Amino acid sequence: MLIGLIALHFVVGAMASLWARWLGRNAFLLAALLPLGGLVGLVVEAGPILAGATYVETFSWIPALGVSLTFRIGLLQWLLGLLVTGIGTIVLIYCRWYFSRPPARTLGLLVAFAGAMLGLVSADDLVVLYVFWELTTVFSYLMIGHDSSRRANRAAATTALIVTTTGGLAMLVGIVTFGILAGTYSLSGILAAPPHGLAATAAALLMLAGALSKSALAPFHFWLPGAMAAPTPVSAYLHAATMVKAGVYLAAAMAPAFASVPLWRPVIAILGAATMILGGWRALRQDDLKLLLAYGTVSQLGFIMLLVGLGTQAAAQAGLAMLLAHALFKATLFLSVGVIDHSTGTRDLTKLSGLARRMPVLAVIAGLAAASMAGIPPLFGFLSKEAALDTLIKLIGSGGDGTGFLPAAAVLLVAAVVVGSMLTVAYSLRWWWGAFGTRRRVEPTPVAHTPTVGFLAGPALLGLGCLVMGFSGAPLTDALSAYVATVHTGEHPHALALWHGFTPPLALSALALLGGAVLFWQRDGVARVQGTFPHMPAANDFYRTTMRLLDAVAVEVTARVQRGSLASSIGMILSVFIVLVGGTLILMPTWPVLPVAYDNLAQVAVAVVTCLAAISLVTVRGRIRAILTVGVTGYGTALLFLLHGAPDLALTQVLIETASLLVFLMVMRTLPKYFTDRPLHSSRWWRMLLAIGVGVTVTASILVSAGSREATPASAGLETAAYEFGYGKNIVNVILVDTRAWDTLGEISVLVIAATGVASLIFLRSRVPGRRPTRATTTNQSNGAWLRASQSLHPAARSLIFEVVTRLLFGVMILVSIYLLIAGHNLPGGGFAGGLVAGLALVVRYLAAGAKELDEAAPIDAGRVLGIGLFIGAGSAMLPWAFGGRIFQSFDIHLSIPALTAVETPWGVVNLFGDLHLVSSTVFDIGVYLVVLGMMLDLVRSLGAGIDQQAEEERTPMPRPESTTALPATARRSGGAR
Repeated sequence: MLIGLIALHFVVGAMASLWARWLGRNAFLLAALLPLGGLVGLVVEAGPILAGATYVETFSWIPALGVSLTFRIGLLQWLLGLLVTGIGTIVLIYCRWYFSRPPARTLGLLVAFAGAMLGLVSADDLVVLYVFWELTTVFSYLMIGHDSSRRANRAAATTALIVTTTGGLAMLVGIVTFGILAGTYSLSGILAAPPHGLAATAAALLMLAGALSKSALAPFHFWLPGAMAAPTPVSAYLHAATMVKAGVYLAAAMAPAFASVPLWRPVIAILGAATMILGGWRALRQDDLKLLLAYGTVSQLGFIMLLVGLGTQAAAQAGLAMLLAHALFKATLFLSVGVIDHSTGTRDLTKLSGLARRMPVLAVIAGLAAASMAGIPPLFGFLSKEAALDTLIKLIGSGGDGTGFLPAAAVLLVAAVVVGSMLTVAYSLRWWWGAFGTRRRVEPTPVAHTPTVGFLAGPALLGLGCLVMGFSGAPLTDALSAYVATVHTGEHPHALALWHGFTPPLALSALALLGGAVLFWQRDGVARVQGTFPHMPAANDFYRTTMRLLDAVAVEVTARVQRGSLASSIGMILSVFIVLVGGTLILMPTWPVLPVAYDNLAQVAVAVVTCLAAISLVTVRGRIRAILTVGVTGYGTALLFLLHGAPDLALTQVLIETASLLVFLMVMRTLPKYFTDRPLHSSRWWRMLLAIGVGVTVTASILVSAGSREATPASAGLETAAYEFGYGKNIVNVILVDTRAWDTLGEISVLVIAATGVASLIFLRSRVPGRRPTRATTTNQSNGAWLRASQSLHPAARSLIFEVVTRLLFGVMILVSIYLLIAGHNLPGGGFAGGLVAGLALVVRYLAAGAKELDEAAPIDAGRVLGIGLFIGAGSAMLPWAFGGRIFQSFDIHLSIPALTAVETPWGVVNLFGDLHLVSSTVFDIGVYLVVLGMMLDLVRSLGAGIDQQAEEERTPMPRPESTTALPATARRSGGAR
């Protein structure tokens, strides 16, 4: 159910343009049903989850690597899932009134992001978690840069992408390290039996780095304010309520097992406290309501990360409570900013005045959320902040509460949180007063239109949640107990409540409220004091300097190693290959026993001929002869395959070598006939040495690899498995269309891209304006002639023998290609080989009679053949799944044709068909056949007919201007006067 729901998010997101076109803005309401369904499902599972049970779904994804789509929902995942689905539903409904027209792109990205976020908080496999982690980064990037015409949007999106992706890469290293150390990528398995040692500590800290960057803690905090370039609903959902909580979730999940590793708690404490103060201080200087909330979010994220990362029971309880409170009040405030901006056209608090009278309902809703953010009783924010202060005070009085904090450090931590809370109160008051207060020197802000009930419903529901949850102390304590029980450090916390009596936490709360009120009251003086502070390099300044330096280094390096010369680029690549691979071989202490040199003398003979051809290539001056000499080495390789008992590989090698030779010939025909005969320069000597070095390195690598085998070959028993599971005797073909069919599908997709790229280069433009080379035109030059278009060639370019041979070969080659396609599952052949033979048949037609003859033989656009082949290949993958099987599952098919089974002839009874044995994967092979055929057709049209067309245009003189009738009237008059 959960896996299907997550997948459905991506499907609906991909079809967003369709829903938007049909339903308009109501498409948001339809999309809201998806997260709403997830919310209902989570609520249904509330009983078992709150009792300590877990909900698990598993689907095997990469069995060879032990990676599976395992989703496990415990209490922590359940709470995050409620936020993702609940606030996601509200935001999508809110978008119905926020956007004046249906933005299909934003709709699709929001829905897909909701699915990715739900997958992130419920994935148990760390590899799957990382995939969803990066998906949220990509979706965030796309939504921040929604208006790509604005430079600010592009810069903000790029910054967010680079910062969070860098942290994600660090996290990936930690994931791989954990997988190696623990022998599993299961998050629950690693937490149940955490590995120890220096490598485990490094892995934990690397994953913490990813969490810190995702949740915008200092020094990574600067990307979040820039992300406010996204539409306000996006900011409310991604950058306040959900995505920035991903790092908090990861830290909360890992803290029970890894909070005690060296540096974990010091890093969490220092960065969390610093981020809380830094974000609050910067928020006091913002005039944009949305930007003020962004810096407030940075501050609150530092506070939450500080709590969940401490790894004590009291901190765990307070951290989850603060996590829920923050999601409610910050989503309310962001949505309120959207209503204000939508109704007044501005969100500059220096221009807003008197909105409390014009929008009293919104003022009350936003006031509840702002009071909760400031920690004013009896709001939810006060409840969670009291628990947080009680947690931190325990660090002072209980010897660090098992965390190792010294009393002085604990006092400093409490002081930092109190100062941060004062700043929180101050910017909360500044936000509400700036949005709704009445200023004497500012004209009352006109309201273009009063917000509708539907527009206010989402903020109202979340704002009331801030009030209602303030009275949920006892039930919430019981609900969080399942997660608190997983933490084994510190004393059991007090129950959450609005009133514990006159306690130190209450006194600190009062001090924070009073200090924040004073800061707001003296806000002008505080602003002047802030203005006197010396300018200090900020994190974003360091980021910009780093990126400029990186760009400068990249330009310099590129200018030196990528000079636009193909020989230089290849030389650089091969030099790195020699240094790395050759250096590794040289440093090996011992080499394995070299394999057997040869099995029979035929192999030696083929090897000698191949080597002689390669050596003679150095002395060849003609380009055509050089190409044919290179072909000898390829055909020699095919003979070696055949002598080793691999006829299928030999057949494929022969066909590929033939196709490559023809392509080389078509390209080289436009170049000079001979290579240069200039004397050797130093650069050519270096290239010779490089070639020798590459040859020696490759040879040594092959010898070492061939002699290093210790385990049983992976191919052992494959001949039996290929027949029992793939129903074929040709192991190579079974591997291509069954065992690694996904790889083959990817490879034919690459063929489609490559063929399209080659065609684009050739058919990019035509020299003569208005003339474009046609790719599928048929002109009958002479009725009755089999090679009809051949008569359009110049008589000197025709070959009677070649035309006769073409008449004999073309039909036979097409039949042979079809035979190879059908028989390839049990005999040498297959779709790849058959497609190559059919493509070579078309090349023969072109070589015999030119471009028009090629169009006569294949009057269809190559792109259509490629597309049909790719569609058949992909469709054959999904067809078994539609009937209850697995994707790419093969079925054995036996067909009997009784009418043609036995035919009476003068020589007796002849069986023409009888039982026909087919495999369903043959359909996939047909797709491969068409893709290869389309690629060959595209290549011969591009490199053959296309170049012919361009050469013809080069020979055609440019049209001359008209005579005096084309001249301006003044010119004609002056000419006549003379």
